[in-house]
Amino acid sequence: MARVGKDDFVSGFVPHHNHGSVDYTSMSSEHVHQCLDVTSPPIQTQDGGHIHYTEGYVMFENGHNHHYKAFSGPAIPVGNGMHVHYYDFYTSEDDGHQHRVTGVDKPAPGNR
Repeated sequence: MARVGKDDFVSGFVPHHNHGSVDYTSMSSEHVHQCLDVTSPPIQTQDGGHIHYTEGYVMFENGHNHHYKAFSGPAIPVGNGMHVHYYDFYTSEDDGHQHRVTGVDKPAPGNR
């Protein structure tokens, strides 16, 4: 079985991979939270592509935190045998408000 490292470029689909991301939430109630995330392994879709599921908590800030559960968008090839996913979701409502989290995760091997 071939091993794929973080700097290896792969054509096609890599069945066992995940993505990480580091982002900030939107501002709400005059503060933001940092969101550090690692996705599930890929979930294949009917069109032959894949998405990822994620859930967790944003970093504790301003006396509280928020929970989230979300799915990514489909794979977006970014060249050199790598791909990313776009995400756009809202956190739970806590302390009378919620936050939006949008962005693109870190590249992973496979161009689809």
